[in-house]
Amino acid sequence: MATYAVGDLQGCYRELVQLLEQVRFDPAHDVLWLTGDLVNRGPQSLECLRFVQSLGPAARTVLGNHDLHLLAVAFTGAAPKKKDTLQEILDAPDADELLGWLRQQPLMIVDERRQLAMVHAGIFPGWTIPQARALAQEVETVLQSDRSVHFLQHMYGNEPDSWNDRLQGMGRLRFITNAFTRMRICALEKKRQHALELRYKEDVAGIPDGYVPWFTQFAPPPGWRVLFGHWAALEAHTGVDNVIALDSGCVWGRFLTMLRVDDGKYFYSV
Repeated sequence: MATYAVGDLQGCYRELVQLLEQVRFDPAHDVLWLTGDLVNRGPQSLECLRFVQSLGPAARTVLGNHDLHLLAVAFTGAAPKKKDTLQEILDAPDADELLGWLRQQPLMIVDERRQLAMVHAGIFPGWTIPQARALAQEVETVLQSDRSVHFLQHMYGNEPDSWNDRLQGMGRLRFITNAFTRMRICALEKKRQHALELRYKEDVAGIPDGYVPWFTQFAPPPGWRVLFGHWAALEAHTGVDNVIALDSGCVWGRFLTMLRVDDGKYFYSV
């Protein structure tokens, strides 16, 4: 049995199949972890969603910002964006089943035995892994309840940009969601409580003064590893041994990155 982790698919179904064939993935014995953003911008979002859902317990995925955007478009009537490639999913005969399954997926996966955690964008530097998992569950509970439409209507926005344990209501849920699904950089100064700058999308060379990559401020417990995607400009490289980036921008014409968690070996689509 092997465990593999793969970066953001965003509709890159062909490359996913190629990688799984390369490692001879067997869903009867192996497990595939996915960093979220299964859909959008790429050519085969519907195929990606159907395939991952069909794997059942052999696949474990977290929600990314594009997955949440799909849910918002589907359940609230939110307008699609110009570059979206979601309509095929919305028109599919099995759309209700696929969207219902997607809505049940978590924001964070923690494997205590393996000392492994996975999120889409990152873990806010002010949180421990147990605290982060508990906060993720707050959002998951709302998303899976009859309050989901209200949440999806109001989840996006860049405020509040800093964490406070006393945050309540939609502001609390929005910050948690942004940290897990949109975060790339945060303020270096602790007096600014690691405030998030959510507009930045480029590589580390152009980060504005006073900000740093979130993973330079978050220290996993000894022996733990954190897997994440979202930041394609990193090209699956952080320079931090125990915080592992897996999004290498396949949807932007690069390649898909897969890690065999058991021995740390990487595989790449062509």
